[in-house]
Amino acid sequence: MQTETLAAFAHNAAHRVEQEVGEDAQARCALALVAEAGLLTHTVPARWGGASHPGVDESAVSVRILCSLRNVLSFASGMLDVMFVEQGLGSYPLALGGQGEWVREVLAEVMRGERVAAFALTETGAGSDLSAVATHAQHDADGWRLSGSKTFITNAGIADFYTVLARTSGQPGEREGLSMFFVPADQGGLQVERFEVMAPHPIGTLTFEDVRVEPQWLLGTLGGGLELALATLGRFRTSVAAAANGFSRRALHESMAHLERRQQFGRPLSSFQGLRFDLAEMDARLAAGELLVREAAEAIDQGMEASTEVARAKWWCTENASWICDRAVQHLGGLGVQRGQVVERLYREVRALRIYEGTSEVQKLILAKNALERHRKENPLG
Repeated sequence: MQTETLAAFAHNAAHRVEQEVGEDAQARCALALVAEAGLLTHTVPARWGGASHPGVDESAVSVRILCSLRNVLSFASGMLDVMFVEQGLGSYPLALGGQGEWVREVLAEVMRGERVAAFALTETGAGSDLSAVATHAQHDADGWRLSGSKTFITNAGIADFYTVLARTSGQPGEREGLSMFFVPADQGGLQVERFEVMAPHPIGTLTFEDVRVEPQWLLGTLGGGLELALATLGRFRTSVAAAANGFSRRALHESMAHLERRQQFGRPLSSFQGLRFDLAEMDARLAAGELLVREAAEAIDQGMEASTEVARAKWWCTENASWICDRAVQHLGGLGVQRGQVVERLYREVRALRIYEGTSEVQKLILAKNALERHRKENPLG
């Protein structure tokens, strides 16, 4: 789609999603709409029937396209955005490590929105540090038996399958011994407990009680699960920054529209110098974020090592989105905190972006580490 066509689609789709009653109904509606528009083909590599993009390896998805789509979808609707990207996050380990015709069938259903995917990494004691994963898989004559729990799992309760990081050897705290598994949601012993977060979002905790996992559902190599998880996050993390930019752009749009309409002391609020200073900073911060996303996405698609570029984009854009949305709420005054106002929704939706797929603090640790390494390399004598 051209950008204008995509924006029109997202606007209309957001309206349709809002007509649904209940979080799950909205999530399923959003998924059906992005699937019908063909957008989910960009969440699956061309090797498995997904969209192909010049210059991008057929075993990977295009980060530039993911970012472009999330930027537009998040401007219109947080639910459209999350249901789009979760199909990619949840299925990408399968695309990277799955073998056999059954993988192609599952991924085809992912692209058609017929199977809902979910990515299950986080545990109560394992968030930023995935080496602390304690959920374990015991090998037996029939394959594997999975026991443990995962929490803060998007699409918990509506997913048709989960890609699960579990320990197949060693102890929590060791980076070795982690493997990735495909686990259908209807396997016996898998239980889901939903909870609510600040913004509408299907999410919950998974409990695995001796869940049987077929031998072919081991993804990649035994003990290679951490690499699969990090490869997935490395491909999708920049798109979190792009979504943050979409939310920021919508907040700036809503703020300017209000300041142009609202009259105080006989003139529009947009004529007051202090508020103009705010708008100028919001615009410049957003432009900087968009440049950082472009730099990171292009580097990844070109096969470059881009940990610094990705960390910069993820940290700056998500922190900046909270700042811009906060200013938009302030500009609307009392209306800004009224439930049902767009800026009030945005204020709640952007907060989680600073936490998931690598907290702001983790991104700064990466940036500092890489900066020090560059300094030592360029200045060996100090």
